[in-house]
Amino acid sequence: MTADWNELKNQAVKWMDEAGKMLKESLSHHLQVDKKSDPNDLVTEMDYKVERFLNEKINDTYPGHLVLGEEETGTNIESTDGVLWIIDPIDGTTNFVHQKFNFAISVAVVENGVGKVGVIYNVMHDEWYTAVEGEGAYLNESQLPEVTPVDLPEAVIGLNGRWLAREKRRDERSLHRMVRKSRSVRSYGSAAIELAYVASGRLDSYMSFSLSPWDYAAGLVLLKEVGVTATDFKGEPPSYLQSSTVLVARPGLHNQLLHYVHDHEGFQE
Repeated sequence: MTADWNELKNQAVKWMDEAGKMLKESLSHHLQVDKKSDPNDLVTEMDYKVERFLNEKINDTYPGHLVLGEEETGTNIESTDGVLWIIDPIDGTTNFVHQKFNFAISVAVVENGVGKVGVIYNVMHDEWYTAVEGEGAYLNESQLPEVTPVDLPEAVIGLNGRWLAREKRRDERSLHRMVRKSRSVRSYGSAAIELAYVASGRLDSYMSFSLSPWDYAAGLVLLKEVGVTATDFKGEPPSYLQSSTVLVARPGLHNQLLHYVHDHEGFQE
């Protein structure tokens, strides 16, 4: 039986709207903030609360589906066979803690390794980026147009400045050389939002040397619908189950940027 992907998208939006209200309400209270892998990798009780909320909704409504989440859900999942939900309860937790904006809830639905539904909810801006495979991508109620080609000198690139600060490489394939050739770079502190911005034309490209599937799964569905090329740094599709490098860009620009990141090495801690 073929799933009704629009129904799943609408359910995801409904649950994410409820979760967004929880996050907004929590901002008026003291947050419990902990650290995960390093001092910059933050997690709050709201990350866990939202993930558990979404996981329970999915399990109750679609008991045959699997769920992979950032914090504690689906740690034993080793295959994308069947229907898999990939959720990030708060993408941009540091922004959530420090700035109280520029954070998102991200949900993707994947069937047998193919992205079918992508929803990114920019909570404080009340912007909904939604896509169902083959039916286009939308910002709120407006369909996003197909992207147009752009060259590096006219491109605005989403790039975390930490990668520039850590780079030791200084040859013609360095990130510094790439940035000097571009029009500008931006960093918003949320991979999901930056991928959505590429889909909507606010950025021309976004790249990261290390992301997890919940950071980009929903974005991949959006980007495909508007003609943005999305790969890892070797030009292959990013994994839905393991961490990956990620490079997304408009047509033409992607190959130009791949020149700078392919087999890139040489970072200082």
